[in-house]
Amino acid sequence: MTEVFLDPTAELSAASKALLPRLATLEGKTIGLLDINKPRGDVLLDRLEQLFAAEGVSVRRYAKPTMTRVAPLETKQQIAMECDAVVEALAD
Repeated sequence: MTEVFLDPTAELSAASKALLPRLATLEGKTIGLLDINKPRGDVLLDRLEQLFAAEGVSVRRYAKPTMTRVAPLETKQQIAMECDAVVEALAD
């Protein structure tokens, strides 16, 4: 099955990017939860944190300063160094 992902930015031609492999297990992994500061995104992330904690998964929380801009490079680098995977909250 071919998967197509669309980039909602203003790029005129979509860049082709390979998907990273999925984690085989969450055991021993650290999951980053990125709040993009949309209303109620924290509610979703709070619940995910509870569910991950119940399974013994380590969680780290991050937040963008505003929903109108991409995450700062420093935040993205920190997530990449500290986490095995990330969930980004897109809620309203």
